Amino acid sequence: MTTETVLRNARIVLSDDVIEGSIVIRDGAIAGIDTGASQVGEDMEGDLILPGLIELHTDHLENHYSPRPGVRWPVMSAIHAHDAQIATSGITTVFDCLRMGSDEDDGFKVGEMRFLADAIHAAEDQGRLRAEHFIHLRCEVSASDVMDSFAEFEGDGRVKLASLMDHAPGQRQFQSMEQYTLYYKTKRGLTDAEFEKFCAGRIANSQQNSARHRKLISDYCNANGIALASHDDATIDHVAEAIEQGVRVAEFPTTIDAARASHDAGMKVLMGGPNIVRGGSHSGNIAASELAALGILDVISSDYVPFSMLQSVFALSEGVHEIRLPDAVAKVTSNPADAVGLADRGRIAPGFRADLIRIRKFDDVPQVRSVWRQGLRVA
Repeated sequence: MTTETVLRNARIVLSDDVIEGSIVIRDGAIAGIDTGASQVGEDMEGDLILPGLIELHTDHLENHYSPRPGVRWPVMSAIHAHDAQIATSGITTVFDCLRMGSDEDDGFKVGEMRFLADAIHAAEDQGRLRAEHFIHLRCEVSASDVMDSFAEFEGDGRVKLASLMDHAPGQRQFQSMEQYTLYYKTKRGLTDAEFEKFCAGRIANSQQNSARHRKLISDYCNANGIALASHDDATIDHVAEAIEQGVRVAEFPTTIDAARASHDAGMKVLMGGPNIVRGGSHSGNIAASELAALGILDVISSDYVPFSMLQSVFALSEGVHEIRLPDAVAKVTSNPADAVGLADRGRIAPGFRADLIRIRKFDDVPQVRSVWRQGLRVA
């Protein structure tokens, strides 16, 4: 049975313009866009209608599953809470990050991320979730056991993205020992001797494992249609390595040179919404808004605050002269969709999925008033 919904009296954000009119939704897809006034359908009261946001990198699920060190919340409750906040932030497609490779202080063991993924899949299959959930494997290539965790996801069709990471001191995100000391020594209360041992172990693991694991993971992903991301690239050599390995997304490059080289090579440069909202990186690296002004920021993720994606859209379109609202919206919709090969969403155009969000601005904070996923109201 055909179902049809009309959203009228809206300001519709298209790929290259903002128009006033109506959207016709039929059987979960956008069937038409009409300009001008209409008396048919649900009145949007002049609010903005955007494509549903597409989130490629969020660590947010871990905060619900493990809200305190050593604590594991009931898994389905954690997933429901995560999903609800994702959807009410305007995100209709989310790539949940699951870490591969142990970090001696985080408590996650081999098998635990597979358990979490199975619960996400079960919730999706049972129709529990508001957003559509895919899996993003965050692969700590310096870890000796990363391939043990990775092997548990071979053949999982919901894995659509994998990132290659190395958090050893002197590498990528932590080229500066000042930041590494703050992040790993000061915050964790390590003594000088403990910190020295910690660093030596991380460096040794990186030297022994990183190159081999990068090749194993990239070869598998390229052969199985899984998009690859390179995390925290800092140098032209890092970018050259990413190009050779078939990387499609440059996640959080830490220098302008690396960001520009990645963008010029055709990769989608991704930065975090919190960086834009806060006005800079929490780890002392480059500001995302600076990359946006230079025209080399392609994708915004929420990273650790789901609502930061939507807030970043308006921060850029209202605060960076070169960026119009459709351009900013593309960084959270069509660009991430293109980066991972989701050709059916991310734009308001006939034939695309009716993943839509209704937005009203209050002062400098946007409010999500309604969310539709494939034409069904989910928030």
